[in-house]
Amino acid sequence: MELVCPAGNLPALKAAVNAGADAVYIGFQNATNARHFAGLNFTNTQIETGVAYAHERGCKVFIAVNTYPYSKQMPQWHSAVDAAADLGVDALILADMGVMAYAHKKHPDLNLHLSVQGSATTHQAVNFYAQSFGIKRAVIPRVLSVKQVAHLVKHSEVPIEVFGFGSLCVMVEGRCFLSSYATGLGPNNFGACSPASHVKWEQKDGHLATRLNDVLIDQVPDGESVGYPTICKGRYCVNNQTGYAIEEPTSLNTLAILPELKRLGVAAIKVEGRQRSPAYVKQVAAIMRAAIDQCERAGDDYQVKPQWQADLAELSEGQQTTLGAYYRKWQ
Repeated sequence: MELVCPAGNLPALKAAVNAGADAVYIGFQNATNARHFAGLNFTNTQIETGVAYAHERGCKVFIAVNTYPYSKQMPQWHSAVDAAADLGVDALILADMGVMAYAHKKHPDLNLHLSVQGSATTHQAVNFYAQSFGIKRAVIPRVLSVKQVAHLVKHSEVPIEVFGFGSLCVMVEGRCFLSSYATGLGPNNFGACSPASHVKWEQKDGHLATRLNDVLIDQVPDGESVGYPTICKGRYCVNNQTGYAIEEPTSLNTLAILPELKRLGVAAIKVEGRQRSPAYVKQVAAIMRAAIDQCERAGDDYQVKPQWQADLAELSEGQQTTLGAYYRKWQ
């Protein structure tokens, strides 16, 4: 199985490559990708440098152009596709069918991957993209059980990539409008949950309140750590009880089921987190590299090292991990 790691900047890309990633995925500094935050992502010059660095070390580079443009914005998304092709990346990760049709026609030799933002949860949907646009791989959403992943992989015409580690949210990729509801801007079109321009931190009377466009997301006593505010992980008062009413902060961790994912025929394990630091990327990539290598070598004798679990827990949201939908009984 291939290890696909995130990079929000050039140091993170180099950290992922040096830690053993088989591929690194990145984005341009604009709304064409779903991690459109200030100070994040790559200029064309940085991409050239990153591609050369990765290729010299046998690592591939993918570019995510995985947001949905409004009709009047389509030329900017076309330009991103053209730039990615000129920069010599190994694959484009796309979601919008209009953008995908353009890339397929204009750059027939460029590998296209279906983004998780495409929200394809069935082999029929994946095969539609394969037959219509010639995609070479699909990244599937984090809402499927292991049994459902197995069925999809078995009937898919292209290799399947699944998420193996990283933050979770409500997992309706490509269809979440929580942030759009509060700010008018959201991940699907603008490329960012909780755009920084709408986030407000307010320290008052011994508490730190975080708001998104004046919607109160959370409030903690001074000194208590708090994550970046998103609506789905905010704490709200419901029926006179305050807590995580939508989603509790936690991270997906598939170390325990890597052999099962391998037996199913999963082609690649993806790490979430282009917004994370180079140090985070380095640590997670190194652990996942070691685990996948042991999974490949040991087969049924594969065992998760306690230190791997402990280190990943330290890096996880809320310092807790889960297998997510892979083993939800209600599925």
